[in-house]
Amino acid sequence: MNRMVVSIFLLALMVLPLHGQSDSPTIYAESFRQGSLQITEESFEAKLTPQDATYRERIKDSRGEDRYELTVSPYVPEGDNKVTTWIVKLRDLHHRIYNNILVADQEPSSEAKDNLWRLDPNRFGPVPILAKRIVKVDSFYVVIQVKALHFTPLDSPYLDSMTVQFAFTNSDPRAK
Repeated sequence: MNRMVVSIFLLALMVLPLHGQSDSPTIYAESFRQGSLQITEESFEAKLTPQDATYRERIKDSRGEDRYELTVSPYVPEGDNKVTTWIVKLRDLHHRIYNNILVADQEPSSEAKDNLWRLDPNRFGPVPILAKRIVKVDSFYVVIQVKALHFTPLDSPYLDSMTVQFAFTNSDPRAK
């Protein structure tokens, strides 16, 4: 009986912070990359699990040619073997010098605008996990939003699934 009460209490501790994020904020940032390039608009979902932990999608420019590569990959802390976070990167296929153009500054920072690419459910992190993240890159916008996540066991930091919705648009999604 006591185990059940403790389990319910721990589950409540995990669910309440996520429930409180149901009216999640929208966080906006502009990439260090500012240009005039636009893309072919599209939306898609990535369903991530430890068994299918990496997602790749080519993003086309306005002429319909592959221009960017979006990748979502797991972050596993050193000395561990389980996923605690997923990392989103956007690379320009024509300018490979930059590892990730979704960052506002090329210097690491703990500010929310510099961490929109990091899908970290830690409730003390700089970006709430269910926040709508909007990053302006060149002359287009990338919208990232976690739609679902699950931990195993429920009271652990280990993710066993996450569903992330992506939208690439040439118009400012904040105006909608």
